[in-house]
Amino acid sequence: MSTKEKVRERVSTKESVVSDNEIVVYNDDVNTFDHVIDTLIRVCDHTPEQAEQCSLIVHYNGKCTVKTGPYDKLKNQCTQLLQAGLHAEIL
Repeated sequence: MSTKEKVRERVSTKESVVSDNEIVVYNDDVNTFDHVIDTLIRVCDHTPEQAEQCSLIVHYNGKCTVKTGPYDKLKNQCTQLLQAGLHAEIL
């Protein structure tokens, strides 16, 4: 192929639409930082650092998205958060 020839490449522009849901945890006056952190580690598989950051965001902003994914996967996790006394919902 000479340097003057142009190379053309077909690129697929097909877009996949992923509709992930998210679990949002809300601030309350009941749960301690340690309880929220421990629960996020246990239920959402957060690292200690992730869980601590989420707990601070919840405290200062009133809410934080703690997990995203398909609804079917999040439903069980949200139920466990609620059973642990956290205020959470799937959006």
